[in-house]
Amino acid sequence: WFWFLLVSFGMAGLSMDFSVLLEPLGFVKVIEWIFAIFAFASCGGFQGETTLLVSCEGVVNKTVTAVFAYPFRLNAVEFSAPDPKGCAGTWTDVHLMGNFSSSAQFFVTLAALVFLYCIAALVVYIGYNHVYQQNSKFPLTDLSISVLTAFLWLVSTFVWAKALADIKVSTGASIIPGIESCKAPGTTCHFVSVTSMGILNVSVVFGLLNVALWGGNVWLVYKDTKLHNQWNRISESP
Repeated sequence: WFWFLLVSFGMAGLSMDFSVLLEPLGFVKVIEWIFAIFAFASCGGFQGETTLLVSCEGVVNKTVTAVFAYPFRLNAVEFSAPDPKGCAGTWTDVHLMGNFSSSAQFFVTLAALVFLYCIAALVVYIGYNHVYQQNSKFPLTDLSISVLTAFLWLVSTFVWAKALADIKVSTGASIIPGIESCKAPGTTCHFVSVTSMGILNVSVVFGLLNVALWGGNVWLVYKDTKLHNQWNRISESP
């Protein structure tokens, strides 16, 4: 199919028509392109840190931080040691818990692929719209991709939303009971802060918006296919 489309468009000749962008099919594709960028950037560009205050017997209180970022392999993130000797050698390597890279990468990779597909689709709509309208195979292919994309946005968004909820738990105050070094005699740990994850919440919102957009896109593309025309003829027949 891919090579068939390339050959067909290559033989048809380029005919620029930017008025397509004012029509629902082209306009929605531009919005999908923009929203894919926001989904990608809001998740893939995040970096934060968790800070604890460690009190060791006989030494000044010190803060320790664990810096984490996309793709959120938290189990590879280590807290900086406050002073192993000052804590009587009780402070060992301490890591955050959990690996959420598969969920985060699924979401970001889909956003990147959708970004590229939207560019390709806009090139077809603007430069080869006459071919797209004349050959019924192109709208059917576009419809299949749109249905698959809407489904993948739905799955990836809910998977990422669940992972984000777990990330908040794994970087919040609940991590202290699981740190063995904080249980040593004369050593206490207090949760100080964690970087706000509002931008990650925004990424989930853009994921849901993409689900809605691509669901609407399915209907817009469907109206250009022979399936819709056949249904109209059947419904109008006596």
